[in-house]
Order: sequence, then C-alpha cells, then structure tokens
Amino acid sequence: MHFDIRPATPADAAAACQVLRRTIAESCTQDHQDDPAILDAWLGNKHPPMVAAWFESSTNYSLVVLHGDAVVGVSLLTAAGKLALCYVLPEAQRQGAGRALLQRVEEHALAVGIRTIHLHSTAAADPFFAALGYRRDGNVRSPYGVDTMLFWKPLVAGAEPDAKRKRFCNCNSN
Repeated sequence: MHFDIRPATPADAAAACQVLRRTIAESCTQDHQDDPAILDAWLGNKHPPMVAAWFESSTNYSLVVLHGDAVVGVSLLTAAGKLALCYVLPEAQRQGAGRALLQRVEEHALAVGIRTIHLHSTAAADPFFAALGYRRDGNVRSPYGVDTMLFWKPLVAGAEPDAKRKRFCNCNSN
C-alpha cells in the first residue's frame, strides 16, 4: 500500500474519528474484551468536535495517514512529548503506515526539542511499539478501565523519561 502523511486539520476530524473508533472496537478487543462499559468510556470522547479541538490546539502535533483520499491513520503528539494517539485502521495495519506515522512524529519531536516520547499502549499495540525501540516501564490503568503499558523512547543519547509523566494524561477527558 502507498501512504501519504500530512498534518491533520479540523476538516479531518470525522474521518479521524472513524479511524479511532473502528481501531479501538476491532483491533483492541484483547484490551476491552467487548465490555460495553469500557467501550463506551473509551469511545466517549472520540467524536468530531472533540477531535477537531485536539487538531486545532497549538500545543498538539497531529498527523493523518492517507491511502488515496481516505484517512487510514491518525496520530497526536503533545508538547510534553506524550504520544496520545497512534491509530491505524485494521485493514491498513502491518502495511507500514504506523511505522511511517511514528517516524514522522519522532522527527517532529526532535525538531522541536523533545528528548523522549512517552505513551500508554494497549496490549494489542504493545509488540508494535516494542519493535520500534520503545521501552516498557510498567503498567497504568486508564481512565476508561483498561490496563495500559507505559512506554518511552529516548530520541537523543542519554535522555531519560520524566517520572511525572507516568500518570495517564488528561487527553481522555470528555
């Protein structure tokens, strides 16, 4: 598959929401176990106005992955170095879209002086981040009831994660 990556805009919010919602529902069953309460909580803030606001924020760096004209992936990096979103549609997974997306995020992070990236991974995405050099650093319970793995990656030699970043971010508030 050929992919194009570009900055996300508020006009991408509806398509990005579909990526988020479908990927969570279809690819993260190991995490949510088809529990309606967990799914409702996890998907609760994945609606176009909220995603548009995330994309509009000057403190976030958001990208979309396109296959043709269709949005098949989305990412969001905060100014604090938190990878808050990194999702690819199930049919586009294992095709290089996620790897390319993450590479662009890391390049941007370095360009703006972020020395480490940290994230909370689902069990489903754990092998993906581990294969790309992210280091596991314990588990954190998400606000929506899923155990996540804390990962971090130094982008420059000698960089260490900020211990205060271990709590779950407020990016999941409604």
